[in-house]
Order: sequence, then structure tokens, then C-alpha cells
Amino acid sequence: MKPSLKTIALLSTALLSACTSTEDKVNDLLQRHMDAFVFVEGGSFMMGNPGGWSVRRDSLPAHKVMLDSFSIQKYEVTQGDMDLFMEVTGYASSDESYDRTKEQYPNRFMSKLPAVGSWIDAQAFCQWLGKISNRPIDLPTEAQWEYAARSRGQVLRYATDTGEAIEGVNMAAASKGGFTDPTALPLPPGSFPPNPLGLYDMSGNASEWVLDNYQPDYYENSPELNPQGPEKAKTSGLKSGPIDHHKVARGGRFYDFWGNTTVSRLDHPKRLMWLDAGFRCLLHTKNAAIQAQDKKKQPYY
Repeated sequence: MKPSLKTIALLSTALLSACTSTEDKVNDLLQRHMDAFVFVEGGSFMMGNPGGWSVRRDSLPAHKVMLDSFSIQKYEVTQGDMDLFMEVTGYASSDESYDRTKEQYPNRFMSKLPAVGSWIDAQAFCQWLGKISNRPIDLPTEAQWEYAARSRGQVLRYATDTGEAIEGVNMAAASKGGFTDPTALPLPPGSFPPNPLGLYDMSGNASEWVLDNYQPDYYENSPELNPQGPEKAKTSGLKSGPIDHHKVARGGRFYDFWGNTTVSRLDHPKRLMWLDAGFRCLLHTKNAAIQAQDKKKQPYY
């Protein structure tokens, strides 16, 4: 039986409504994210561990770095926005266990919490944001992240409003179960006061993926001007399985109060997701005026 004209009209209206709703959601996401970028004036600073805060050898030596200006987001990207990105683009996580883990730990995947994903997933989101905004957006480099967390390179141990950490006041309290607490969760981005640049949660919420490959001795060899990380990444994996290339994550973790300093460095295989990791995006402002000349709308799908 052929559908009636009324049925066809109703289906068409429903499809149009669904498409409009999706586009509205993407436009809202785009507006929120672009409004969240904070300009950071470039300059020089001592990157690494100038205050002697960390016992990790890979945070030494402190070394001079000079950076161009850039803009970085106030907040960590949320799971809700990651879900929308995956929905409208059909993107699938690089980690084959993503869906299974999401079912196993639903509380960690709540829409208001920092997004969960691999380094590959995080970069895919930021580059998609760049595509639909027609702006040069990606993950921040490790140097850019640390410079911003330390409010343009000041000698501050924590990326809080005061540079100090007070449990429950400007950073989440220590998890009673520490690393083994299965109920520990990050908080919604923006739960505590920002650092002096207006950036939230760069200490003590989710550790954050950055652009750089990881090598434990990179600080001994880092160039001074706009370092991009080592050319080759540390690798791991069994000979019979895939080789994993490691990327850097910065900023500590929600269950590790005293380890949440601005020099805290972690390394993870880039294709695997981590429940304690999140990310925020960076806008390259050096050529922003040129980029702004071309405002042609990019497709969402």
C-alpha cells in the first residue's frame, strides 16, 4: 500500500525538524566553544620544574621557552559535546573498547563531565571544531598548555586562582581511595575558581591530552622557540601486537590531589582512551585575521 500524501507530509516535516534540531545543536556548540577561547599573549618562561615541585625526572631540566601568542579554551570539552560530535559526523573512537567501557562506567560518561577519549579522538574533535568554524584549531602543545596553566609562565605550583591548592575550595578534595577508588569522578568543568588568566581545571580534574609526542628526555633537547615535542614518540606493545605511540597528557588527575601540579606529566598510548583523561582545544591566533576573511560555512557531516 502506498503511503498517503498526508503520511508523506508528516514524515517530511519530522525529518526536517530533526535536521533543524541537529543543526541548532551544532550551532550552539560552535558558539559556546568559540566564546570560550581566552587570548594568551606570547612570551618567554622557564618550562619544566622551576619550583622543584615534582620528583619525576621527565620534568627536568627547567629550560627557557619562547612562545607566540595563542588562544586556549577556558574549559575542558564535555562528554555531551563529544557525543554530539560523534553523532553528527559518524566518528568512531580509535579505541575498540570505547562502547563497552561506556556501558561499564556510565557515570564517567555523563554529559556534563570532561570528555573521555583517546588522543586521536581528542584531536579529531578539535580539528572538527576548526573545520566548522573555519579557524586553525587543534590541541595545544605541551609548552602552550604549561605556559597557560602557569598564567603566562609564572612560578606557580598549581593552576588555581591563588597558585595554592585548598581541598574543596579551589580544587577537588583528595579521593579517599586514591588510584584504586572505582567511584572517583572528575567534576563538571568550571566547578572551582579559574587561574588568573581565566582558565578552569588545569590542575586536579582530568589530565589533558596535548599535541606532543612523549619522550622522557625531551626536556634535555627541547628547542627554545615554539617547541612542538619530539619527532619520534616513545613506543610500547608486544611484538605480536600493535605498536603504541605515546602522547603527553598534562595537569594531574581527579584522584591524585598532591600530584596535580602544573608540571605533572603523563604519557599514554595515543589510540587508547583513559577514564582520567580529557582535553581542551587551542586556536592559533597568529593568522587569525587571514582566517577570518573566509567565513564560508563548512558542512557538519
